Amino acid sequence: MAQLAMVGAAGAVLAAALAAGCPAAEAGRPGDAARPAEAVQPGEAARPAAGTPADAARPAEPTWEPIFNGKDLAGWAVKCRAPDRDKGFWKVEGGTILADSLGAKGHDYVWLMTEREYGDFALRLKFQAYRDSPGNSGVQVRSRYDEADGGGWLHGPQVDIHPPGPWRTGMIWDETRGNQRWLWPAVAKGEWVNESMARPGRKFHYSTDEPAWNDLEITCAGTRMKAVLNGLVVMEYDGAGVLDDETHAQRRVGLKGHIALQIHKGDQLKIRFKDLHVRNLGK
Repeated sequence: MAQLAMVGAAGAVLAAALAAGCPAAEAGRPGDAARPAEAVQPGEAARPAAGTPADAARPAEPTWEPIFNGKDLAGWAVKCRAPDRDKGFWKVEGGTILADSLGAKGHDYVWLMTEREYGDFALRLKFQAYRDSPGNSGVQVRSRYDEADGGGWLHGPQVDIHPPGPWRTGMIWDETRGNQRWLWPAVAKGEWVNESMARPGRKFHYSTDEPAWNDLEITCAGTRMKAVLNGLVVMEYDGAGVLDDETHAQRRVGLKGHIALQIHKGDQLKIRFKDLHVRNLGK
C-alpha cells in the first residue's frame, strides 16, 4: 500500500506540472536522484541550447556562388583591342572555359572579365595546363579595363599562372600602369623574380598528369592577398601603401574591381578553367 501511495503521489505531481504548463520531457521515477543543471563557471556566460532563438540568430557562413554556369559565357565579357575581337580565343568547351591562342602570335592582350565587381572575396577555381603551351596566363583581381586609346589594358594586380615555369604560379604582378612590377615576391621595380623566391613544396599538374587539374584559391581582404595552390599556401601579401595608394585609387583598382582571366600579349596559350566560385567576405 505504501508503494501505491508513492506512485499515486508522483502521478499527482506530474499532473500538476502539466496543468501548470511545465514541460515534462523526462518525468522523475521513484528512487531517482534529482540531477542538477549544468553549472556556469564564474565569469562564463550561459550557453543557449541548440535550436533556441539565440542559436537561430547566429550569422550563417558566406556561401560559395558559381560565376561560370558551365554552358556559356553569361556574366563574362571579352576585353581586348578591336583587331582581336573576332579571333575567338575564349570559348566554352566540355563544361570548361577554354583559352586557345595556339598558332596565333600577332595579338594584343585578350582578357575574359566578369561583368560584376568584387571587393573582399575568396575565389576558388580549377585550371588545366598543357606542356606544349608556351604562353602565360593569370587571374586579375580587383581590376578595371581601360577603354582609353582603343582599349587594350587592364589595370590591377594579377595572380600569375605560368605553365612554362610553374614555380611562378601564385606570384603577383601588378598590371596597373604607373606601377608595373612584381608585388610578391617583393623585388625592386625593373627587377625580375626567380625560382629561388618560390615557396618550397609546391605542386603543379599538367593535362597528362594524375590529377590533371590544379586547384587555386585566391583571397582578397582589405589590402591583404593570399593564394593557395593545390593545398599549399604559395603567396601571402599585404599591399598596404601600394594597393591603396594614389596610383591605384586613380584607376579605381586594388581594393575593388573585376576578376579576369588573361591571355598574354603575343603568347600562344592553351589553358582551361572550370568550377569557378566566389564567396563574398563583406565589402
